[in-house]
Amino acid sequence: MKNHKSLTRRLFLTGIGGAALALPFLEGLAPRRLRAAGPQRPRYAVFVRQANGVVQADGQEPERFWPHELGAVTKELLTTVDADRAVSELADYADKLLLVRGTRFPFPGNGCGHSGGGNQCLTAAKVSDVPSGNKSLAMGESVDNRIARELNHPDNTEPLTLYAGRMAGYINEVLSYRGAKDLRAAERNPWNAYTKMVGIQNLPAELAAKITARRMSVNDLVREQMQALMARPDLSKDDQSRLQLHFDAIRDLEVALTCELPPQAELDELEAQQNYNGADDLMQTIVKMQMSLIALAFACDYTRAATLQIGDGNDSTEYLIDGIKYPRFHQISHRIYSDGSEGDPIPDALGKHHQIDREHGKMFKHLLDRLSMYQTDAGPLLDDCAAIWTNDLGAGVSHTYKNIPWVVAGSCGGFLKTGQYIDAGDVPHSRLHNTILSAVGLTNQEGGYVDDFGDPSLAPGVIDAMIAG
Repeated sequence: MKNHKSLTRRLFLTGIGGAALALPFLEGLAPRRLRAAGPQRPRYAVFVRQANGVVQADGQEPERFWPHELGAVTKELLTTVDADRAVSELADYADKLLLVRGTRFPFPGNGCGHSGGGNQCLTAAKVSDVPSGNKSLAMGESVDNRIARELNHPDNTEPLTLYAGRMAGYINEVLSYRGAKDLRAAERNPWNAYTKMVGIQNLPAELAAKITARRMSVNDLVREQMQALMARPDLSKDDQSRLQLHFDAIRDLEVALTCELPPQAELDELEAQQNYNGADDLMQTIVKMQMSLIALAFACDYTRAATLQIGDGNDSTEYLIDGIKYPRFHQISHRIYSDGSEGDPIPDALGKHHQIDREHGKMFKHLLDRLSMYQTDAGPLLDDCAAIWTNDLGAGVSHTYKNIPWVVAGSCGGFLKTGQYIDAGDVPHSRLHNTILSAVGLTNQEGGYVDDFGDPSLAPGVIDAMIAG
């Protein structure tokens, strides 16, 4: 049920060539009547998907992902007792974390565990009979789609759907669905996503070329309007600071996207050009750029939901970590030099998988840093979000659909109970999605918590332990 009372934060400056630059929330520009009434704050959800499972207790596999004990999550614990676990990479955000194990995908795959897991991850829907195997599709909409169509501004009812890495063709996108078998294409090129978001796709060729070559910023196109806005007496110093931070972030992102940021080490790291084709060596760089775009999109209320898929359906990225190129991640997750069940063992494959898990934790931390960088009138933007790091398998060797990892950061306006690690008790993950949908402000027809997400055969309900008392 759409909440029509929430205050839209999507404001624009329009400048040269029709460029429309989205702005962050400015308290001074909020309608006085709504400001006096204390409007409900917009809330946001982003889902970051890792492939190939994580190193957690499963059969003969040891536990290397979750904290040692259920209960409180603190920085002290994550940097001492739990320092050997992948989630320790998020120690700086310990009090904002909600770690949820004990959920499962409720339906079997159809000939390919990776495809079936990807299809269910954000839909909690059955997997299609036709097509099948690696071509199988979800039979329902995804949680990001539901949030966007019910809460987004009417001029943009789509979630932001991003991708990082190669598209090898066996399984490409798996996450975002408009409905049954209606898989949404994801944008792999961060420059394309950026230009669409800030409204410069249709600029005159001369202006577009200057921006592409970094001889001009989008900020330059709206500079006159920006200066007039900054001079308005109804803007507070906090509003002016938010605007300056916003413009600086846009400039920084443009610099990264066009690869001309000295010194040379940063040049090498940011060697991601507009014709990016999924090169493995750029994976972490592109992931961080896409995450920066997600934070910018939320700060401007461009959309209320986003997804970022890292790697294709069975991510075969050769990750570059600490200067060492790893074997293909999918093979590491199998522990052998093979995409099947037979092959020579990969030395310390479990350790390599754990390091890749940690690398994903570091990348996720970048998203949390960016969401925290933006300040609203009530605090860090992260506090208005549910930023979620998940997987489309529980573990790599077994391809299990049990104990799917959900690392949630942000309380979504105080709705979620953070600073804890819980076990949901082997429940369908539809209950987690019901909880997140409720956290962003949606309700069921009776005005209560959302309880109907996913396949109709699933028992309704939320995960009560996730909800703040």
